[in-house]
Amino acid sequence: LTSRLIDRALRPLFPEDYLCDVQVLVSLISSDSEVLPDSLACLAASAALAVSDIPIQEIISEVRIARIDGKMIVNPTRTELAASDMEFIIAATDRNIMMVEGESKECQEEDLIKAIETAHEAIKIQVKAQEQLRDLVGSNTKRDYTKPYRNEELNAKITAFAKDKVYAIASAASAKHDRSDAFDALKKEVKEFLGEDLPDADKALIGHYYGDLQYYVVRDMILNDRKRLDGRGTEDIRQLDTEIDNLPTPHGSALFTRGETQSLTTVTLGTPLDELLVESAHKSDYTKFILHYNFPPFSTGEVKMMRGVGRREVGHGNLAMRSLKKMMPGTEYPYTVRVVSDILESNGSSSMATVCAGSLALMDAGVPLKKHVSGVAMGLIKKGEDFAILTDILGDEDHLGDMDFKVTGTRDGICGVQMDIKVDGLSMDIMRKALAQARNGRLHILDAMHQCTAAPRADVKPHAPRMVKLIIDKEYIGAVIGPGGKVIQEIQRETGATINIEEVNNCGEVSVFSKEKTSLDRAVAWINGLVAVPVVGETYEGTVKSIKEFGAF
Repeated sequence: LTSRLIDRALRPLFPEDYLCDVQVLVSLISSDSEVLPDSLACLAASAALAVSDIPIQEIISEVRIARIDGKMIVNPTRTELAASDMEFIIAATDRNIMMVEGESKECQEEDLIKAIETAHEAIKIQVKAQEQLRDLVGSNTKRDYTKPYRNEELNAKITAFAKDKVYAIASAASAKHDRSDAFDALKKEVKEFLGEDLPDADKALIGHYYGDLQYYVVRDMILNDRKRLDGRGTEDIRQLDTEIDNLPTPHGSALFTRGETQSLTTVTLGTPLDELLVESAHKSDYTKFILHYNFPPFSTGEVKMMRGVGRREVGHGNLAMRSLKKMMPGTEYPYTVRVVSDILESNGSSSMATVCAGSLALMDAGVPLKKHVSGVAMGLIKKGEDFAILTDILGDEDHLGDMDFKVTGTRDGICGVQMDIKVDGLSMDIMRKALAQARNGRLHILDAMHQCTAAPRADVKPHAPRMVKLIIDKEYIGAVIGPGGKVIQEIQRETGATINIEEVNNCGEVSVFSKEKTSLDRAVAWINGLVAVPVVGETYEGTVKSIKEFGAF
């Protein structure tokens, strides 16, 4: 996740015709528990590039911005961050915002704009410091590199032959695979038109020039005609289909389909023993809410080796997790909850489909989610002063756009943001319009989700585990456990329930877990009997073991 924060901000700054391999390695050698190192990593990476002769186009930096008690704080300490209701990582040059990622407790769009502006002022100071460092080192001169071979005459021929045909395919409002097949067929036509007598160097350029032509024709079509690849208007969302409770065995399930993107999401409920240990450079905490995001190659019609999870999958899963987590019940909720999103088909923003399917599946499982959470992926195409903001972008529109930003949230505010900006001179007014359009899209999807299910199930499903959490005086922890664990083991053996007990906030927290309600009730009654304080006048059942002169045992 930290690598993505660096890479997504730096990558657009390399010249397109610079083809040398560049590897930036950031090593955390020492860490202060109060200073969060991830917000400093991009500053380190940019500084290393600034003092090198690599022809990076601009210097950048990155800061964390959080709102604490209504005040924006740049690079807060770990303790301060715990009290925040907004947290974003912002990357920028001294002129332009490059990346935004983070989460909030239902903040408003204008709050996000203010956070970006505050962070940008701090970034400008860090950029200036890197410029001073570069001047001290004397590395103002960047390496002169050999530009790739170009043949503008060949480019002009391809444009003249194929431009109108590319436009005809792009404007036909066809499905993804039909459009892809048509573009592939046209590419063969271009090669046949140019003939076999071309030098090898020119043959290698055909695909590159043809791809560039597609890129510019589609962008101009959207900007000039306000027409998109699948025929939608700029603010239209593809057809939505939502289902819940479609799998018999999981404790909750949902299928969310938006156009050619589909997520099948399942929810499993577990005990506190199923909590996941999450470790980073500065903390080691257990979490009771886990989300896994699977993006198999068949979802995009490809054949790939199934190896370890890539950065993209981790990043998208993290965005979905932090968005849904904002609406999860508090620590009093006894279950450990695992959400798994399997992407069955993908043509644009499967991470946002995961958020929507996850929200539906959690409610289907009976998890008391406070509100539905939805998300939508937005795009921007900008040329000069003209621009078009696209709601619910396709995969192809993501590739050719100048900004890709995903916004998740409830009816009342934003829960998560992930934004990559590739264009210079993006004004805050454009960003405001984009966020307002994203809100409309988010609300439209929420309406469809509410029609599917408006509230969580009143109870978990019959085959789901049952769990009750009891809070007892810490003095009774020993009585429940017994000498050498004798009592707690007897309760578990006799009732079939699983019991977990720990001291939290100077109290005993007892979690009782069972697949059957009768088993659960027996265990709870047993524990209540052990910790009950006798009250004069009440009647209690028990077996008298012995009678002494001072009372009965």
